[in-house]
Amino acid sequence: MYRAAWKTAGKAVGLPTSLAAVLLAGVLTASAHPYQKAAATVPAAASAVDNLTGTIDSILADPRLDGAQAAVLVRTADTGAVLYARNPDERLLPASNTKLFTSTAALDLLGPDHRFTTSVLATGAQHGTVLQGNIYLRGTGDPTLLYPDYDELAAKVATSGVRSVQGDLVADDTWFDNVRYGTSWAWDDEDQYYDAGISALSAAGDTDYDAGTVIVEAFPAASAGQPATVTLTPQTGYVKVVNRSTTVPAGGTDTLSIHRDHGTNNIIIDGTVPVGGSSTKEWVAVWEPTGYAADLFRRALAAHGVHVTGATLPGLATPATARPLASHDSMTLAEIYTPFLKLSNNMHAEILTKTLGRVEAGEGSWDAGLQVIADDMKAKFGVDMTKLRQADGSGLSRWDNIAPQQITDVLIAAQSKPWFQTWYNALPIAGNPDRMIGGTLRNRMRNTPAANNVHGKTGSLTGATALSGYVTDADGQRLVFSILFNNYLSGAPTDLQDKIAIVLATFSQHPTAAAPMVVPTVPVPTGPDLEWTKG
Repeated sequence: MYRAAWKTAGKAVGLPTSLAAVLLAGVLTASAHPYQKAAATVPAAASAVDNLTGTIDSILADPRLDGAQAAVLVRTADTGAVLYARNPDERLLPASNTKLFTSTAALDLLGPDHRFTTSVLATGAQHGTVLQGNIYLRGTGDPTLLYPDYDELAAKVATSGVRSVQGDLVADDTWFDNVRYGTSWAWDDEDQYYDAGISALSAAGDTDYDAGTVIVEAFPAASAGQPATVTLTPQTGYVKVVNRSTTVPAGGTDTLSIHRDHGTNNIIIDGTVPVGGSSTKEWVAVWEPTGYAADLFRRALAAHGVHVTGATLPGLATPATARPLASHDSMTLAEIYTPFLKLSNNMHAEILTKTLGRVEAGEGSWDAGLQVIADDMKAKFGVDMTKLRQADGSGLSRWDNIAPQQITDVLIAAQSKPWFQTWYNALPIAGNPDRMIGGTLRNRMRNTPAANNVHGKTGSLTGATALSGYVTDADGQRLVFSILFNNYLSGAPTDLQDKIAIVLATFSQHPTAAAPMVVPTVPVPTGPDLEWTKG
């Protein structure tokens, strides 16, 4: 994900030479893997587990993991008994597997029916159509606000009879603190939609609900020599388009790029695009999303004939004496979890983290929210939080360190919760091509026993990839698994994760023969090392 190189390298752990030497036809001839927990914890026939162990070992012998770190744990979902373990207590960078902790804690504490309310309030007297005072737009973190929602609020203000506001438009984002970016997030990713600033007032460009982003699309002009034509969704004056592009004759090279300059709202369009060529579209994170939300609301007010004479003032609290004019409730948390988990939406995770802090501890900050998550994990999920470090809600932070043991603990404990089915259904489902069903696993494990079987959470950063979740084996038994790889130098070896998941889908504790399990053939990924891709 990151364009900057990973600067922190952990201790490299590879497959022991002694193990590689005894691999034969994908089966370990020794009776047990040295990292395997005691056989007494395994409820399956020894030969079946040995087959599973040998097969996974052979997958992990891939040279791309030489000098890298691999931590893998497979357990039965009902009892938690261990079927396979390699470095299960080794803390690695989990990337978006961190969302397993944030998403379960938020459902557990806020509940599936939780909604975010955005309000419009006013101070001062109203004389006819004139409001002699300020108008306040107050947010509580709704990550799903679109321009039509601000338009709806503006329409309600107009319906109340207000046509002129003789005061300022105040954007009240004080439900959260004003810290926009998480610990150790990469500054050179801040214009990317998966790295947007966090505010209690924000907006998105479409129903992926990437809070704090505007969609920028550049089209070739009708004739060569002209700059590309640029559109914004939603239309906003909060960003400034600096168009340095050129349309070149048909058949020319397309080098068009779109980015936002660090610390500004200047969106730069560079490069060339040929006549008749395709457009280039980017979801660009704005600088200071509160002002973006206020701009959309002011535009919506004007469209409904409501004129605000004063300035836009961000970051001020609404007085307790203010009276309500309009409000908008978001969809339920259960509904938000589909785009959140299917598409691994980082901003949703961070908004939920700060919401937990505000609702449970009275402080909408990362520190407060992370402590609430830690307390809930310990009390309700039995997770030993002294064995891990969670630095943010989404997994963007390179301070996050979690081991497969804690991840599988969460997966097992979540099954007993009343909201489990909602959460389980919201996880990406392997091989399902529907974007809002398969999510980040839609192109993986297709046409295999794992397809429409594995419900899992992906994770991707430069040099770190993760896959953890549930799979039903050939006996109809649900298993939980966690696979973390760190510090590899190749592209993300997600195919190795897929092979393990497919093997688990075909695993039987009662095989008809003691023959070795077959390592499936999975294409080696050739695309970008990213989890967040549009389309």
